[in-house]
Amino acid sequence: MPLEQIAFTPFSGEIPAEITAFIAESQHRCDTFFDAGLDRRYPRYLPSNPENVFAAISALKDSSLLRGNVFCEWGSGFGIATCMASLIGFEAYGIELEFGLVELSTKLAADHQIPAEFLCTSYLPEGYEEVDGIGGKDLLTPEATTSGGANIDTTPIYDGLDPDEVDLFFVYPWPGQEEFMMDLFDAIASEDAILLIHHADRSTTAYRRGDEAW
Repeated sequence: MPLEQIAFTPFSGEIPAEITAFIAESQHRCDTFFDAGLDRRYPRYLPSNPENVFAAISALKDSSLLRGNVFCEWGSGFGIATCMASLIGFEAYGIELEFGLVELSTKLAADHQIPAEFLCTSYLPEGYEEVDGIGGKDLLTPEATTSGGANIDTTPIYDGLDPDEVDLFFVYPWPGQEEFMMDLFDAIASEDAILLIHHADRSTTAYRRGDEAW
């Protein structure tokens, strides 16, 4: 199904004091994490720029673009974006495969009394696969039938969260992985959900999932 790129203007006002204090503390914890060399355990973890992420999430929250209030971060790492989303009123979930990072993000949220929830699982629901393709990664979706013709329920699901209920997905992908994440969003999100992508140059883009009639 086609994705529609959404034009929006990130928030440019003064960041609330609560968010500023949270960002300062989370960055201190990140610095301690990297200074101790703990990032070598998780070589694929790279934090996004929290101020830019907040500006984008906040703008979407205050707009009429979102159909609802459920936020999900793919590859949540320290959980900074997920916690900020919760602080501004989202029902916020982070999905992270690395148990050690889930522990750190859960503690960060608990220490600030933020009701964000972190799920230790892959952002690829069961049956979905990431494979090498020409020029990048391709998404393989599960077959709806077995070789014998029996129907299989291929509805995507996370343990503790139904992707169909998510209104805003957020991801900071590795360079070159943007198209794959858009394919995943298109495959598992419901109609009118929005995907927010944070890029290495600190810019953000947003896409809405349409329906087959487009």
